[in-house]
Amino acid sequence: MGKLRLHLRHQSLLFLILLSLAFANATDLQISDHDGVAAVGDLWCVAKNNAEDATLQAALDWACGPGSADCQPVQQGGICFEPEDLQSHASYAFNDYFLRHGSSPSACDFSGVAAITGLNPSHGDCKFPASSYASNGSFSGLSTGFGPVSADISGGVCRNLALSATIFTTLFMAFSVFR
Repeated sequence: MGKLRLHLRHQSLLFLILLSLAFANATDLQISDHDGVAAVGDLWCVAKNNAEDATLQAALDWACGPGSADCQPVQQGGICFEPEDLQSHASYAFNDYFLRHGSSPSACDFSGVAAITGLNPSHGDCKFPASSYASNGSFSGLSTGFGPVSADISGGVCRNLALSATIFTTLFMAFSVFR
């Protein structure tokens, strides 16, 4: 009876591990990318809600000036001008800069007033293009206080973190259940 119980525990543990790996691989599949519905793995760079207005304005000025982000859509008459507020305009500019510079985490900092999110910031007719998980390779950019710093992105950082978290959670559950 003891051997049978141990054998069933091993089978259950193996099943949980395989299930978690299948789930982790499924997170790489695109679910949808239309009508503001984010595909799994889509990322955007947006202004933080708690950012100081002066720092946010300076970062926006840098992104639209020396940073060479396309800020036309947030100018008067542009498709993303409304709502006319600093946070929305900065988010659009930061996201454009982020996409133009390889979608690396260092391209979404802007002196700490921006963050990467998986929540689609698009609204109405204003569509924010999305980036997928960080790509392999390296990125080097200007270090100006608002722009990026050098970073090395290898192995799809976000994907590896998600996979690691899934495996850790599964093993934790398995050892909790079968101890």
